[in-house]
Amino acid sequence: MTETGSQPAAPEVDISSMRCVWNGQARLGEGVLWSPRRQQVFWVDILSCQIHALHVATGTHHAWRLSEEVSALAEREESSELLIAMRSGLAHWSPDAHTPAPPIWVRPETGRTGNRFNDGACDAKGRFWVGSMDFDCQKATGALYRVTPDGQSARLEDGFPVTNGPVWVDEGCTMLFTDTAGATVFAYPFDPERGTLGPRRVWLQLAPEDGLPDGMTVDAAGRVWLCHWGGGCVTCRDPVSARELARVELPVSQVTRCAFGDDDLRTLYVTTAREGLNEAALAREPMAGGLFAVRVSQAGVAPARMASS
Repeated sequence: MTETGSQPAAPEVDISSMRCVWNGQARLGEGVLWSPRRQQVFWVDILSCQIHALHVATGTHHAWRLSEEVSALAEREESSELLIAMRSGLAHWSPDAHTPAPPIWVRPETGRTGNRFNDGACDAKGRFWVGSMDFDCQKATGALYRVTPDGQSARLEDGFPVTNGPVWVDEGCTMLFTDTAGATVFAYPFDPERGTLGPRRVWLQLAPEDGLPDGMTVDAAGRVWLCHWGGGCVTCRDPVSARELARVELPVSQVTRCAFGDDDLRTLYVTTAREGLNEAALAREPMAGGLFAVRVSQAGVAPARMASS
């Protein structure tokens, strides 16, 4: 990443607009995705094997239960189906013709039976990047995979108990990827044409009081919005220095993933979790597991779609 000398300004966050738009007490809310095509916010409850959707204009909520854990979502370029990451692999799934057990399209990872897939996203060329993790968040068996539109997969990184991300900054020339258990976000030189990575460096190491880095997104100014598991917030950070520019406090501690949505891409949607919280913590956090929304001054970036083969 190149230091340009000009630093992004701190965004304005309208904290008064903060609301819980769905208080359904997800065990492990994750994978939030804005669909411009459908004008819906999609997200998942990984441990309940559910996909959720909220139609913004009407407030209509839908939920679908699948045959196994589902963790990440992406739209497809020339199909109304979604690409979904399930425990055992990637599948094509349609909200309109719900199939509880869609056939697995690609199995990027085999032989690691204690793993499941976790966070994922498409790059600007329509390749899908997805991380795996140890189901118990202990063993360093998680990896990062690149899946091309023709279904070819490759392992690019290895050796993580829990993975999250990725996102791309620096006009797509740097990829950020999270080692959640290690409290570290790494930066990799990224070749946008070939989809290859250079040697990694530490972009951010969170202090214990800030929780663990989880999912993230970027805005149109290139700033990174990072969720803090156990830290009860989303922070906005400079894409070069990782310096904190703004902090959005939530009334729950386990903050998992965020994405910009609505027509102007200025609503930040945030998923949360209640898994692992004891009765006392749940009494303090009655909205744990809910989907939150807050308005910000800077538009986000529409999510890239999986390209056609």
